[in-house]
Amino acid sequence: MLHITPIVEQYKNQLEQNKNQNLQDINVLTQELELSINTLNQLRVLLRTKECLFNQEAEIYFFKVIKPFVNGRIKYFSKIRQFIFERPNAGIKKQAKYVCLLIDELEKQKIRNLEFFHYIKHNSSSLDHIYFVRGDCKLNFPVDTSHYFSDPEFSTSHDNLAAQVVCYDLLSVYYQKELHALTNQNINMKREEHNPLMSCDLSWTASKTDLVELMYALHSAGSIRNGQVEISKMVEVCAELFDLNLNNVYKTYAEIKNREKDTTKFLDQLKMSLEKRIDLDNAK
Repeated sequence: MLHITPIVEQYKNQLEQNKNQNLQDINVLTQELELSINTLNQLRVLLRTKECLFNQEAEIYFFKVIKPFVNGRIKYFSKIRQFIFERPNAGIKKQAKYVCLLIDELEKQKIRNLEFFHYIKHNSSSLDHIYFVRGDCKLNFPVDTSHYFSDPEFSTSHDNLAAQVVCYDLLSVYYQKELHALTNQNINMKREEHNPLMSCDLSWTASKTDLVELMYALHSAGSIRNGQVEISKMVEVCAELFDLNLNNVYKTYAEIKNREKDTTKFLDQLKMSLEKRIDLDNAK
């Protein structure tokens, strides 16, 4: 394993460096796919050299853990590329339905190989000498038929299935994130359709303290629902309308009450501004 470890560690480091890249970008996916394929080919070449002779324990670890780690990501990036190309250019509901179908297909694949999935997930080892040793295929055990068309020096009866388990885990997370994003997008669209004023990009450009002062003034005057609305509800509406984080409004109100002078500073400023505007309009 001495010569294999540096290749795998370099691959993991490159994956880590690229983890924040956008997997919706075909160019990014192509780079990740090429990186994974090149790494697998490096391992394939290395296994044919005299420097890479190892015992059965090391062979099992390679074909049970190392190769599936890389090959599973080849399958993963390939599936995402396929998803990007084939996803319907349609409304959110149809896109969400498509993602749900892909999740169902993924689960069906898992069910077809459920016994082996459990074997890997529970880190079982009783059949490792059959599943992950080259040239030791037993036909009375479930076998991935692609094994018969693979390089016998670089494959066992079940290392490809182990890679599918890795791919399943990665794809499950990816599809769930896609579905979550589409669901949120649909909720936001419904909210805007229900109340289009909430999507007008209104921004509060005075201070948050000024807004609190105004809310309390309106509440005190009974201007909204005859004063029967709770301050917390007004805060919630204003926070959404102006896209603000209005925390500790009660503390802010306490600070307003404790001002030494100009207790209603913002309201006074509003009165002066309106009077000035009226005077200017009347002078035209």
